[in-house]
Amino acid sequence: MDIFYKRLGVKIKKIREHLELSQERIAKLLGINRVAISQIENGERKISAEEIAKLSNIFNMPSDVLLDLEKDIKVILSTKTKTKQKEKQEIRISVPQKNLDKFKEVLLYILKKVGSKPNVGESVLYKLLYFIDFNFYEKYEEQLIGATYIKNNFGPTPKEFIKIVEVMEREEELVRVKEKYFEYPQRKYLPRRDADLSILKAHELKIIDDVLDKLSDMNATEISEYSHTDVPWLTTDDGDIIDYESVFYRTAPYSVRSYSEEDLLRSKKTS
Repeated sequence: MDIFYKRLGVKIKKIREHLELSQERIAKLLGINRVAISQIENGERKISAEEIAKLSNIFNMPSDVLLDLEKDIKVILSTKTKTKQKEKQEIRISVPQKNLDKFKEVLLYILKKVGSKPNVGESVLYKLLYFIDFNFYEKYEEQLIGATYIKNNFGPTPKEFIKIVEVMEREEELVRVKEKYFEYPQRKYLPRRDADLSILKAHELKIIDDVLDKLSDMNATEISEYSHTDVPWLTTDDGDIIDYESVFYRTAPYSVRSYSEEDLLRSKKTS
């Protein structure tokens, strides 16, 4: 078999596992059997053009990015606030140090409170972080973590997450484990230290706790579907960065702010 298909199979498997999708789930979405998916991932079966198109839609990436084994979305952890220029087929995101510190403490706080729940894997964490960030921005018009969320088929995805977790693993602040939730593979994270609460203010903790109380019992499918009817997700094109400003157009049950007539007038003036 052509070396290209072997390398492509490795990439497909890596993306599938990152999205916490089973071979059975991908097979069902593609309309083929699980054995065929295993053969594709092992480079034993060529993937057709139609299957590539379907898989690109499932993974929420252009087919040329899926086929080009060098292209991906890259995240840079930096102390600089300036965002580097976008390159073709690649989004480069620079994370300021203060955002990195806040992200780490919020994540550790979440993991300490709900990380041991069997349903809380990486996919659920993504959505919890999204609702924490966007609820806080709606209520206070300022950022809590300020992560960059991309719209994909499975809901908002914080692009900084994997890079920050890699740093936290090296610094022994958390540990990543692979488990199964029912028949699906699941990537979980367990904290190795308590969050530094001096970095989090009382009103920040209140927003975090409210989100965890409301959503942390949902499984990956439930919280993903819930995120799909939130205005920021609905008004963003597939693969694009979700704009924080869109929270001001939220409707019930997502809105966390009581808008006075003055707020509504100001919104109309700026729209």
